[in-house]
Amino acid sequence: MPYEAPTHTVERSLRATTGAKVIAGVDEVGRGAWAGPVTVCAAITGLRRPPEGLTDSKLLTPRRRDELFDVLQTWVTAHALGHASPEEIDELGMTAALRLAAVRALEALPVRPDAVILDGKHDYLGAPWRVRTVIKGDQSCIAVAAASVIAKVQRDRMMAALGEPGDGTADFAFAANAGYPSPVHRAALEERGPTVYHRLSWSYLDGLPQWRHLKKVRRSEESMELENGGQLGFDF
Repeated sequence: MPYEAPTHTVERSLRATTGAKVIAGVDEVGRGAWAGPVTVCAAITGLRRPPEGLTDSKLLTPRRRDELFDVLQTWVTAHALGHASPEEIDELGMTAALRLAAVRALEALPVRPDAVILDGKHDYLGAPWRVRTVIKGDQSCIAVAAASVIAKVQRDRMMAALGEPGDGTADFAFAANAGYPSPVHRAALEERGPTVYHRLSWSYLDGLPQWRHLKKVRRSEESMELENGGQLGFDF
């Protein structure tokens, strides 16, 4: 299916209106998975012409993603990854876990960005980062598209490497589904229950009566703030 190639339009706008010189594109993967971390990539690309075919990782075949990933390793000016573990997701909630992973990625860059282009409409980063949110930024912004591909390939490879021979992890087929709820994954959950890689505060456990006792009940940030009479810090 044809698609419009990403550009540096947003980056040029940020340079012109804010004076930013170093701009990072940020994208995440794993938000909707039932197992594994949420992973964020921050990528700095400058204003160079992108590799042919670069776009949102979800629009690419696995083979093309791998090919672009190899090219991007040397094409980007810099990139870094940040992860929030299943335990951190259970403890903090997804929005705060995303911020944690994104800050880890940004702080791991060799230079601190002057501005950040964040995929989506919600700024889960906030101060002190200067953020421009862009809906479908992974399709329209070159730096965000690069971050999208790197994050997706790296997390997929991490998920494929989980577990040890004979521990039953292979039954979940993480190499094929990356922790998302495929039919094989669902069947393994029903038979074996969640692994140490699963998010235990998520509602899928409500549909598994024999494993429901393992669910972690996390008091939301909203309820705690309301009880304390404070302002909400995150939108869950």
